[in-house]
Order: sequence, then structure tokens, then C-alpha cells
Amino acid sequence: MPGGTIKRLVRDRGFGFIRDDSGQEWFFHRSAVQVDFDQLSEGQRASFDEEPSDKGPRAGNARAEG
Repeated sequence: MPGGTIKRLVRDRGFGFIRDDSGQEWFFHRSAVQVDFDQLSEGQRASFDEEPSDKGPRAGNARAEG
């Protein structure tokens, strides 16, 4: 299961980006988060599942660590 750090949150639009440990960025939507989206913060560690997407890397089942 990939892991990384939440790089950016766009709360008013309900999405964000996770930068994995290799430097690749993954898009995630609030519907793919396993915890309350409003409790996430930039810089927080997260793990996720890779999801297929036509628009680039997408994280599914994202969950905060720690």
C-alpha cells in the first residue's frame, strides 16, 4: 500500500494531493477518504490505494496515519 504526505488540501472544493515517498503526486477526492475530510491537514502522513484514472495518478481509500 503506497504512502506519502498530504501536500495540498483544497477544502472548499473537496479534494487534495498526496506526494508519495518517490515524489509522485496523487489526486484524491473527499469521497475517497476513510476519515472526516475536514480533519486532514497538510503535512500529515497518509496511506492509500492506487486507482485507475484517465487524468493521472489517483488515490483511493485514503486514510491518515498516526
